[in-house]
Amino acid sequence: MRLGLASPLGNARPSDGVFSAMGPHGLRTASRVALFVSVLLGASALACSIGASPPGAGALPTGARVDRLIAYKGAGRMEAYDGDRLLGTYDIAVGAGGAGDKQYEGDGRTPEGTYRIDSRHRSRAYHRFLHVSYPNREDRRRYRAARAAGEVPEGRGIGSAIGVHGTPEGFAGLRAMFNWTAGCIAVTNDEAEELYRAVEDNAVIEIRP
Repeated sequence: MRLGLASPLGNARPSDGVFSAMGPHGLRTASRVALFVSVLLGASALACSIGASPPGAGALPTGARVDRLIAYKGAGRMEAYDGDRLLGTYDIAVGAGGAGDKQYEGDGRTPEGTYRIDSRHRSRAYHRFLHVSYPNREDRRRYRAARAAGEVPEGRGIGSAIGVHGTPEGFAGLRAMFNWTAGCIAVTNDEAEELYRAVEDNAVIEIRP
């Protein structure tokens, strides 16, 4: 069961895809979220969830190459493809800002559209990070229109630092419980490692509602 949660982000800037309360990869917000979970579900249940092996790890065939990812925000699922062949499926967490397309920096939403995996790096906080090429042309057009209409808060840009990444050390249970990110797509660390190796440079990622 995926739990709904009002966004804990506040003004999580300058990076939308990762929490920035303690630097670009800060864990203060993640700690507050974990506390919320322990109160809601009970400390023992949380411990069991974090200690268990997450489903879906090692989903890809040995030596697989992924040239396309499709993420379904509402379903909490991401599929990995080689051409038209489905290779693996992952449970995901997305932005805590709720349903709808990303509008501006700090709104806590995960963007919707077609992008590329344009870079990758190792992350001390999130294990592995596959960078998504947000914003695209349509995102920029929509942002300019929203800003002209006065729908963007003062000082907010279009947003940045969107990607597919793992979970903070010690908080593996966050992935499956509810949508907790600042706009990124989160999987387990084992899955992030697997995708880091298998996803090709410039692979397509479609993010759907």
